[in-house]
Order: sequence, then C-alpha cells, then structure tokens
Amino acid sequence: MNKNLRWRVLTILAVIGLAIWAFYPPAEKVNLGLDLKGGVHLIMRVQTDAALRIETETTVERLAEALSRAGVQYSKLEVTAPTEFVVEGIQNDQAFRQASVEVDTVFTRSPGAGRYTYTMRPLIANQLREEAVTQALQTIERRVNELGVVEPIVARYTAANQILVQLPGVTDVQRAKEIIRSTALLELKIVEMGPFPSQEAAQQAYNNNVPPDLEIVPGSEDLASTGGGTPTTVYYVVRRVAPITGRDLRNARPSLDENSLPAVGFSLNQDGARRFGQLTEQNIGRQLAIILDNRVVSAPVIQSRITDEGQITGSFTQQEAADLSLVLRSGALPAPMDFLEERTVGPSLGAESIRAGVTASVGGLLLVVLFMLFYYRITGLNALTSIVVNLLILLGMMAYLGATMTLPGFAGFILTIGMGVDSNVLIFERIKEEMGTAKGVRAAVNAGFDRVWWTIVDTHVASLIGALLLLNFGTGPIRGFAMTLIIGLASNVFTAVFVSRTMFEMVLSRRAQPQALSI
Repeated sequence: MNKNLRWRVLTILAVIGLAIWAFYPPAEKVNLGLDLKGGVHLIMRVQTDAALRIETETTVERLAEALSRAGVQYSKLEVTAPTEFVVEGIQNDQAFRQASVEVDTVFTRSPGAGRYTYTMRPLIANQLREEAVTQALQTIERRVNELGVVEPIVARYTAANQILVQLPGVTDVQRAKEIIRSTALLELKIVEMGPFPSQEAAQQAYNNNVPPDLEIVPGSEDLASTGGGTPTTVYYVVRRVAPITGRDLRNARPSLDENSLPAVGFSLNQDGARRFGQLTEQNIGRQLAIILDNRVVSAPVIQSRITDEGQITGSFTQQEAADLSLVLRSGALPAPMDFLEERTVGPSLGAESIRAGVTASVGGLLLVVLFMLFYYRITGLNALTSIVVNLLILLGMMAYLGATMTLPGFAGFILTIGMGVDSNVLIFERIKEEMGTAKGVRAAVNAGFDRVWWTIVDTHVASLIGALLLLNFGTGPIRGFAMTLIIGLASNVFTAVFVSRTMFEMVLSRRAQPQALSI
C-alpha cells in the first residue's frame, strides 16, 4: 500500500470514528422531535380584538391628558367598541380639534352636535392585527427557547390569528401553558390612596365618584395578613396611566429580598431609568405600586431616589420567581390567547415510530444490498460499504449540529440510501463502459470516476437547491426532512467518490497487473 493510499484510508477511518463518537450513545446525543420523543402540541388563537381595544384605550387616555392640558371641557369620553370611542359634551370645538390633532392619524372622526365618534382606520386596524400576531409569535418563541426545549416549533397555523406550538420532551404541560399564555404586563404607579379592605371602601373615599384618571387595583393577598391568620385582599387607588411599564425593562432575573426570600430583580433601560428617577425623587415617602397583570404584587415605600434597579417581592417560590423573570424578559404578550387544541404525544407512540422508521431504513438497505450484489457481484460490496459509511456520517453530523430527528427525517435517511445507490450505479456503469473499450482495469476505474464526477456534482447541487428551499420556507416536519437531506447529500459526495474510489484502489493495489474486475 503506497503512502497516498494509506493516508486516504486513515482519513476515512478518522471520519468514521468521529461520526460514531458524535452520535454514540444515540439515546443521549441524538435530539428527537415531538413525533418520536413525545411532548406537547398546542394550537392557540390571538385575541386580536383585545389588542385593538388596548390601542383604543391607550389613545383615549392620551386624548384625556391632552384635553386636560388644553383646558378643554367635555362630559363623556369612553370606549364603545374595540376600534371606536366617543367624546360628548364638548364646550370649545376649535380648542378640541387642536388638542386632538394627533388622534386623526389613526382614527377617523364623525362629527355631531357637541359629540364626536372616532373609528380606527381599516388599514391601521389590519396592520395592528398583523402586528399583534407577529409580536405574540416572537414573544412565545423567546419564552419557549428560555424553557430549554430542544428544537421547539413555533409557527403560524392555518388561520391568520392562530399559532402552532410543539414542545418535544416537555412533561410539565401546565407550567408550559402558563408561561406561554401569561400576559406579564408590568406597571409601576404611585399609590394615591390605600390600601382599603374592600373595593367599596376605596370608592367611598371618593364619594363613589372615582376620577377618570384614577383606577382601583386589587392587591396580592400577601400584602395584608392578620397576625398570621387568613390573608385578605386589599385595594389601592392608582393613576390609570403608568409612567413606567414592562416596555422599559432591560433585564429581569431571580433574586432574594432582604429576608432571603425569592424575589425578582429588574433593571430599566436608559429612558426608563431617567423617568423612574424623576418619579421616585418627586414621591419620596409615598408607596410605589408594582402591578403585574393588573394586580399589585408589592407596594413598598419610596425611601430615596431610584434610577435603573428595582425588585418585585411577594410570596414567590423559587420556581415562580424564575418563571416570572422569564416572561418579563421575553416581553408581554400584546393580547390574551385562547387554547383551541391541546394534544399530548406519549413517548410510547414515539418509540413505535422509531421502530417503524428503523425497520423501513434497514429493510430498504437490505433490498438495495441484494440488488447490488446480484447485479454488480463483488463490486456491490463497495456500494454497500459507501452507503453504510454515508449513514454513519449522516447520524454523526446531525448529532454534532444539534439537528432534530423526526419521522420525516427517516424519509430523508431512506432517500439518502437511494442517492448513494444512484451515485454508485453511475460510477459502476461508467467503469463497465470503459472496460469495454479494451482499456486496462486501472485505467477503466480512474476514467469511470473522473468522467462521472461532474454528473454527480450536477445532480447533488440540483437536489441541494431544492432542499435549501424546503428548509427556508417549509414548516417543522418539512424542515426536518430537508435538514436530513442536506447533510445526506454532502456526505454522499464524500462516500460515493472518495470512499468508493479508495476501496477500488485498495483491491487493485494487491495485484501487479489486474486483468479482470468482478463488476
């Protein structure tokens, strides 16, 4: 064996060894998809009308502040539909038009006698619906990724406002659902009055006429306990518009409070820190309500100016603090969500799929082996060896890259076997043609590989383009098939040309002047 051939054999053995090291043991190193490992399959619907109502309510609040600054009097300003609100009892029409000029870019105005009806423009409404679904999709994807799920699927479903979520290997379904659908709207507001033992007591403090710029918010039960007895719910009166919200967060993380109990620490971005510093500096000695999903979780007294750091305390467990940090970091959902479908795929079904897939792959390989041995005789062993090496490299690369094996991935395995056979048939037939021209065996083998090379490159590049398109535009199962096919195509070029040719040269190197080849 010459030196060049020896290095080629060592290279092949090294590649095979690395491939086996990458995927062995497969139970630990090969990621399995939902259809093989089991997990959770969810279909959710974004309540886009709620997102439009939030936008309308925010516009109403901004308009109320603008009218107040301009000194414009009115008797009624309320939301009547997700995309509509009315203003009544306007005293100065000209001043009202000047104060509400910014609203006209989003809403169309229908004038009446001292009354205006604002309706959201259809183009804006459609845009906000689309943005709500897109934002929900991105938020859910961030939350799922932080759960540590391997290769989750988060994608749009059939309807425009539906989202598909697949979580392979997830066992705590309820926790996953709570994290996915939690709105996690954080607001920091100064407490105007309270706490009150009941909502009626809070309303009586304003003679049952709470100003429109204030609202009553319930507090967490842990905020009021009666000497170790049964905790009670309390109520706070706060400003309706929050000066600091979750949009100002830079980060959130689990921490410990002064009593070494689980809490959530947070930091604000530059603009939020500036506004938070002004807010706390102007309200030293007053309570700051930390509101999460319209409920006060804590209301500490402001002792000094605070800028970019804060803490949320309450009766959290360590897991609850970690989950709250997760949803705060990933951002708030733009609207509530409904669960339309929930399916749990058991691992037993995945085991059956794996057995069926392995059986199909082995069965296909055996049929190919029988055909190649019958048609190409001993040279068929060359094809068998290159296909087996191809499958080993394919498994190793998938494990190394962290790709997920799915049921369609098994189809990619079987197709890879077919591509390997196709490449070997091209080479073998070309060698037979060259031997028919009275050339020597070595010359026929070299000419067969050299002249088939560009044909193999052409067919594999064409297949690779199709696989890349499937990977880019396909959904989860299609992408799993495409990923397997891409890796299989790359490894097949190596095995069909490099490995197969090396095996021919090993056989021929043992003969001084080979006169025949079993092909």
